[in-house]
Amino acid sequence: MAEDERDEVKQSPQDARLGSLDERLKRAERVEGERAPKIVSSMVVRSRGMRVAQGLVGMPLGGAIIGWLFDRLFDTAPWIMLALMFLGFAGAVWDAMKTFGQTNDKDAGK
Repeated sequence: MAEDERDEVKQSPQDARLGSLDERLKRAERVEGERAPKIVSSMVVRSRGMRVAQGLVGMPLGGAIIGWLFDRLFDTAPWIMLALMFLGFAGAVWDAMKTFGQTNDKDAGK
């Protein structure tokens, strides 16, 4: 390296284009951030509520259908159907407790 050269590097035209591209990308990200939908806490509660409602209907119904098939197969009507239906309901309640217990764990110690 020669003694008269400095550590400064002049910007080439390609570097200027990259700087312009960075500025445009930042501007586009800012616009996209403003345009993106904001998540409202009521939407989160609503989606959790829908999940719990689906579980409270679907799990006992699924247990009843599977139990009915087993009852027909083993000729034990209605005992297996009732047992699986109640197990499905217990599973749905447990799932609901886990779903709504996630946010309340921090407040439980207070």
